Amino acid sequence: MIEGLFSIEGKTALVTGGSSGIGAMIARGFVEAGARVYIASRKADVCEAVAKELSAFGTCSALPHDLGTTQGARDLARDLGEREASLNILVNNAGANWAAPIEEYPESGWDKVVSLNLKSVFFLTQSLVPKLAAAGTHEDPARVINVASIDGLQVPSLDTFAYSASKAAVIHMTRVLASKLARKHITVNAVAPGPFQSKMMRETLERFGDGIARQNPLGRIGRPDDIAGTTIYLASRAGSYITGVTIPVDGGISQTR
Repeated sequence: MIEGLFSIEGKTALVTGGSSGIGAMIARGFVEAGARVYIASRKADVCEAVAKELSAFGTCSALPHDLGTTQGARDLARDLGEREASLNILVNNAGANWAAPIEEYPESGWDKVVSLNLKSVFFLTQSLVPKLAAAGTHEDPARVINVASIDGLQVPSLDTFAYSASKAAVIHMTRVLASKLARKHITVNAVAPGPFQSKMMRETLERFGDGIARQNPLGRIGRPDDIAGTTIYLASRAGSYITGVTIPVDGGISQTR
């Protein structure tokens, strides 16, 4: 019964934003765990290079697309569909941030962040429902894992108005989609990362990393295996009876402040 409980070996996964940061951490974890992984990101050369690098640990292929538009999300779903008859795991990780004082916050920044962080999550998931349903069964559903943020659970310290609003919306949309897709044998959950060594967090951690680590109840910044382990759990048989939840992966920051 316990054997293989946390295995995702042989499953097919798509990780958006998989060429850097948390997406690359998740993609590598999936590859090393034996999944067949596709990574998507906007820059084709970077996407191809990272897929080649991850292929040293297993099977990884690049599907470069710009998910900042609805058409980009649909094109990605189409290209995946030309390669795979079904999809076991979809990780919606692609995202952007924009910080500016409230008096200066631009509409262009708001639209960019919300389109990528929220709109693309919905329309990519919508486009891939048939492939996910083809993989899911009553005992082993297909999985959608949305990457939110602890900034969607609490008020952020920085002026990232669109980012925090979009991540809060992703958390609620996760519950809505979980309700709508359960009968198709698809679970939908979210992870809400705290501070990790990623491109988006690089400048903040360079300036304030020691202080952030000290304020963290567990006293450190997140490691790649922290986020990989949580997503592997949700994607494995161990997580097959869980849907509609958001798991903070933040060392306790969001739950103890």
